[in-house]
Amino acid sequence: MSTSTPGQAAAHSAHRKATALATAAAVGGFLFGFDSSVINGAVDAIEGQFDLNSTVTGLVVAIALLGCALGAWSGGKLADRWGRTHVMVLGAVLFFASSILSAIAWSAWDLALWRFMAGVGIGIASVIAPAYIAEIAPAVMRGRLGSLQQLAITVGIFAALLSDQILATVAGGAANELWFGWEAWRWMFLVAVVPAAVYGILALRMPESPRYLVTKGRDDEARQVLSSVLGPDEDVEQRVSEIHRSIAVDEKNADLGSLKGDRFGLKPIVWVGIVMAIFQQFVGINVIFYYSTTLWQAVGFDESQAFLVSTITSVTNVAVTFIAIALIDKVGRRPLLLIGSAGMAVALGLMAVAFTQATGSGDSLSIAAPWSGIALVSANAFVVFFGATWGPLMWVLLGEMFPNRIRAAALGVGAAANWIANFAITLTFPPMLDTFGPAIPYLMYAIFAVLSFFFVLGKIPETKGVELEDMAGEAYKRA
Repeated sequence: MSTSTPGQAAAHSAHRKATALATAAAVGGFLFGFDSSVINGAVDAIEGQFDLNSTVTGLVVAIALLGCALGAWSGGKLADRWGRTHVMVLGAVLFFASSILSAIAWSAWDLALWRFMAGVGIGIASVIAPAYIAEIAPAVMRGRLGSLQQLAITVGIFAALLSDQILATVAGGAANELWFGWEAWRWMFLVAVVPAAVYGILALRMPESPRYLVTKGRDDEARQVLSSVLGPDEDVEQRVSEIHRSIAVDEKNADLGSLKGDRFGLKPIVWVGIVMAIFQQFVGINVIFYYSTTLWQAVGFDESQAFLVSTITSVTNVAVTFIAIALIDKVGRRPLLLIGSAGMAVALGLMAVAFTQATGSGDSLSIAAPWSGIALVSANAFVVFFGATWGPLMWVLLGEMFPNRIRAAALGVGAAANWIANFAITLTFPPMLDTFGPAIPYLMYAIFAVLSFFFVLGKIPETKGVELEDMAGEAYKRA
């Protein structure tokens, strides 16, 4: 029988503490995923309730994404002023309040306002979680812990779909009354107060990021946090000294503490983060989740089966995230991203070719065998390659690739770009589908996947095992 030494036991305990804190921070990712999908089950009921046209309905659905962009952009700056955990609480409060207000909305316009508020809260959470996880995680497991953000997002998507389906089924339809005279769609929004409250309570109990504490001169508190997550084999004093050293370098070179640079007004490494965040959306992943009904009906499923197939896809997305968690700290970031780009390009290319064989349009679109099977397999292969690589790795890299002094602010800019790209893809797919059919949009996404491959080759730094205090050198080598 094997026994562990006291040192090993202490190290395991510290790593469990780091994992627990990363999991708590990742609840923000759950809110991210839940909010992005909860509206799907309510759209038709809202449209009927308020007698909306398609343009206004589209605005109500998409405006949350603009709120997310604002929240992400401002969240990074606020995190540097107030601290990571305080901003987490702010995000939780905004999402909690907006969930209640959305449930009691009396018109499309106030619902749009509350959805925008929810987006601000989610945007904040999308920035703070990867930044906080990167700053409390030991370097040897930072990739795995950073991937928890994407895992939480995928679980949130699944939970929202399941919650919507249960509430709609119990009421006999999303527009029907459920409890206390409220329609089911209102309860779909109200359910979100539970994860929002959990996130806020956890944030109040979490220690502040040691990097932030050192920047504010609170070294003793930073030592306590570092000793609790690093274990006995790590020299906490040396780590605090390294953080001080990186801060001193930033202060000596004042421009390192700013995002401003000589490449179109920003530092090159900030542009790397922005472009990477845009590519993650421009491969069209949200088209699969937001507009999947057209694809599933085209390959032979009837409308009543759409939820089942969408659920299978969301479960697949959850499952493959564990591939990234298992491999990211062993294989590295760049190899996984390259594999993901290549796999997505092939899958999207096959989908585009398959849809050139489609007949009809809109709801009557159909594809004959064998192309229907190729389209179905390719769509799920695309989800697998995205979920195991670009889905989690973009958030991991945004959380760790920037120097300490600009991490939160630069992450905020990158996350804002991601949300704006999400908004652009969500808004442009329906008119492109009506004008060109599905083949052209999927071909465009395939081209972006190819471009992302060469972008990774040329610009993305390998950050596996690199301490955050040494990140500036690694990041600027390629940028």
